[in-house]
Amino acid sequence: MGMLVDEVEVPDRPGVQGLWFRGFRGPEDYAGIAATNQAERDVAGIGEIVTATAIANDYAHLTNCDLDRDLLVVERGHATIGYSRVEWRDLIDGTRQFVSICHLQPSERRQGIGRAMLGWGEGRLAAAAAALPDGSARAGAMQAFVPGTDAGAIALLEGSGWTRTGHGHEMLRPTLDDIPDVPMPAGLAIRPIGTDQASRRAVWDALMDAFRDHRGEREATEEDWLHFVGDSNRDPSLWVVAFDGDEIAGGVLAKIDPAENAHHARERGIADEVFTRRPWRRRGLARALLARALVRLRDHGMTSAYLGVDGLNPNQAMTLYRSLGFEISNSTIDWSKPLPAWTGVPALPESR
Repeated sequence: MGMLVDEVEVPDRPGVQGLWFRGFRGPEDYAGIAATNQAERDVAGIGEIVTATAIANDYAHLTNCDLDRDLLVVERGHATIGYSRVEWRDLIDGTRQFVSICHLQPSERRQGIGRAMLGWGEGRLAAAAAALPDGSARAGAMQAFVPGTDAGAIALLEGSGWTRTGHGHEMLRPTLDDIPDVPMPAGLAIRPIGTDQASRRAVWDALMDAFRDHRGEREATEEDWLHFVGDSNRDPSLWVVAFDGDEIAGGVLAKIDPAENAHHARERGIADEVFTRRPWRRRGLARALLARALVRLRDHGMTSAYLGVDGLNPNQAMTLYRSLGFEISNSTIDWSKPLPAWTGVPALPESR
């Protein structure tokens, strides 16, 4: 039996037999949380998977999220069927983002559980915003993200006053045959990246700099860096990074996730981050690096590759990816809603 936590009072709780809302017990919850999230991904056809190990890395490096108060676990018959988590982050553009994350086992939908989870999360975010000492200094709104094929979640958000603000895509190259030979821009050279902390940190700093003008980009924290290096699938031997003298101009940080490939019974690589820093853009660098990254993945036994992209990317990223044989395989929708007024929604009791 795990650590005891109090049952949580959730407004508009549905009368579903055996339903229980509770707080976070600790690492013993990771497996149920991951399984719930993955069940939704499988139904939506999302390639990227979630494991208990990944959840552990995520939760070890959260920013502005107190798991004892900001995570709601949903059980039915003593089995985890869903969870809701909230957090807030300051964005580079000077605004603040209040994020609501809700996942529910597909078999438990259409009973009012998701609506109750969403309402609880909105209340927690309103309380968190009201408690911030500089709450009036930054404009902020709630954010949520759902698969584009999830008609139930879309209807729930629309009916609850949320507005679509954008979309993201997974793009797939179904084969690693016929990868074009793309020349590197003059004056730039690819160099191997060591596994030492300083080498990886230099690449991460360049990545953060390149993403500073992306939509909704968060202010980077030291916890973000620790989360990055805490991903055991990050292998610098798969990275293709271009230098201009001693300066990193851009890169493609490819990955291979054995657990993901086992789950889907395939051999697929991931072009996890594709970036070019501002002084080196519009010279064909990203295309040259991505072509080389695909070759590197093929040399490691992969037969296909995918990547993620913001559908509103201002740097013609989707045009670039299509030129190298990638096409959209599935999509997510971004949502926003003004923060509700705080009405004294109680915080979760601390675990004991």
